[in-house]
Order: sequence, then C-alpha cells, then structure tokens
Amino acid sequence: MKRTLTAVVLLTAMTTVNAAPFEKGDPKIGKTLVDKSCLSCHAQMFGGDGSKIYTRADRKVKTPQQLAARVAACNANTGANWFPEDEMHVDAYLNQQYYKFK
Repeated sequence: MKRTLTAVVLLTAMTTVNAAPFEKGDPKIGKTLVDKSCLSCHAQMFGGDGSKIYTRADRKVKTPQQLAARVAACNANTGANWFPEDEMHVDAYLNQQYYKFK
C-alpha cells in the first residue's frame, strides 16, 4: 500500500512539473481578447502595433508566473473585467506567440 501511494504521489508530481503553462487556456480566444483590450494601450506606449511590449530587450516578464501576474494586473488596472479563465486564454496566447515558456 505504501509503495502504491508513493508511486501515485511521484506520478502526480511529475505530471504537474511537466505540464505546459497555460494549457487550459485557448490561444485563439486569448488573441481576440488581446486585440480588443490590449493593443491600443500598448500602441500608445510603444508605437506601431504595440507588440514591442512583448519583444523588447528589457521586458519584465521572464517566467510563466510573471506573465500571469502581469496579465492580471493589466486586467485590474484597465477595467477589462475579464474572468480568470479569460486571463488564462490571454496568458496562453501571449505565451504561444511571444514568450514560449515550457
């Protein structure tokens, strides 16, 4: 019994560690949300289409956790009124398109 429990715990831990960040998010939905709520503000800050915020050399987001926190902060600060699952969709899109966290 003890070996079985240990095996289950190890398998669960391995699955959690190897899970892709934002795997529950849908990048297609995230892109729609970014296009609607983010690009105009980012364009005002960085010019062009606003995507330089994600690709600049001194970007602030360096981990999946920082990406999720940044998206949540922007949601709160802009009044986008996204639900947590909307934030996850945006996280998934930005990760797929720009950050490539694994």
